[in-house]
Amino acid sequence: MLEKSLNNNNQDVEALTARWQEVNRRVAVAADGRPVRILAATKTVSAERINYAIDHLGLSLIGENRVQELLEKYDELHKEHVEIHFIGRLQTNKVKYIVDKVDMIESVDSLRLAEEISRRAVKIGKVMDILVEVNVGREASKGGILPEDMGAFLDAILPLPGIRFSGIMVIPPKIDGNEDPEKYFSESFQIFLDIQTKKYHNIREPLLLSMGMSDSYEAAIRCGSDQVRLGSAIFGHRNLQ
Repeated sequence: MLEKSLNNNNQDVEALTARWQEVNRRVAVAADGRPVRILAATKTVSAERINYAIDHLGLSLIGENRVQELLEKYDELHKEHVEIHFIGRLQTNKVKYIVDKVDMIESVDSLRLAEEISRRAVKIGKVMDILVEVNVGREASKGGILPEDMGAFLDAILPLPGIRFSGIMVIPPKIDGNEDPEKYFSESFQIFLDIQTKKYHNIREPLLLSMGMSDSYEAAIRCGSDQVRLGSAIFGHRNLQ
């Protein structure tokens, strides 16, 4: 089996273990005693490597970007020991394929998508935790709710059955060497604080702020992130095309 071959590949195992330990160390330093969850972004990562990290390294949270890839891996994953989130752009016509397979959908970026998740979740008797994606960089090429539209958007989705608002997810713009990524993280944290002060109903408490990836997770944590999404920092370089 491939998992057995992974176990026998000492170099790969040692590298994966070393990266995992280093990520945990750096997260702990940046968090300074505050709990921060590590989500392993598993796009293009085989089920065998994921399972090794679950069984031997203590990985407890993974995120998949593509519906088809999740479906291909799903039966092989050691699901009894891991929480699965969907973190990619999700089309409404694909919701039906994953609503019974994931614990959270982190990329809700439209009322139409929220309504479809609600409809599909109610149909199977489930309450789906969701994060609302905030387009903090106001990028036309990227999905997400504009910061100034968040209040109206939450008013629209909170009454929907079958979903529970659990926080926000942020992917800031790519920046050049002269720009400070923390300005986007700080703005996102302020949006998050503003939501918390409004005392909404039908929410999961505590709310979750998910921001920071392999190239920026320490800065994101320092700015208040509760969860970071790490791919290459854990699994090494991957061809993501």
